[in-house]
Amino acid sequence: MRILYVEDEKFLAEAVIHLLKKEKINVDWTADGEEGLELALKHNYDVMVLDIMLPRLSGLEILQTVRKRGVKTPVIMLSALN
Repeated sequence: MRILYVEDEKFLAEAVIHLLKKEKINVDWTADGEEGLELALKHNYDVMVLDIMLPRLSGLEILQTVRKRGVKTPVIMLSALN
């Protein structure tokens, strides 16, 4: 399994990546929305985990763009918002 994880909170990202790798799940991580979009369009992932609030491009903008380009990968959205 291969996951794209786009999260700008480094401490949280490192903890999640550590746990996923223990389960032998491959993770591509970036803290930047634009890089996340590039990765999402370049590679085939089993799932994408997107934070909503990211630098340069939001998780929602990533999702909108990949859907417009026909990418049907399942997506989990994360938010610290109320």
